[in-house]
Amino acid sequence: MKKWLVAVLFGAVLALGACGAGDDNASDDTGTDDSNGGAVESAAGEEVYKANCAACHGADLSGGAGPDLAEVGSKYSQAEIEDIVTNGKGSMPAINVAGEDLDALTSWLSEKQ
Repeated sequence: MKKWLVAVLFGAVLALGACGAGDDNASDDTGTDDSNGGAVESAAGEEVYKANCAACHGADLSGGAGPDLAEVGSKYSQAEIEDIVTNGKGSMPAINVAGEDLDALTSWLSEKQ
């Protein structure tokens, strides 16, 4: 019984740790090159999502430990999403994403409707 409890707690710690993990070695190039339109910025937002959010919210935004984000843009504005990412909400901890990465992430999520 104790081994099962330890395994469950270890799994929970791994999942929560992955939700807040950032890539400190990421380049500052977030792809705001206007020659490709919004496609590059959208790709940058998706990459930030994969690195910081997918562990809890699912690679396809379908949810998991965190809620489904497939239609988050219809529920929250970009500014509201930024506030949730920066400060956390409910059981979601604040995520350490800032600057152009935060802008790319929140812009990408706000388009999900």
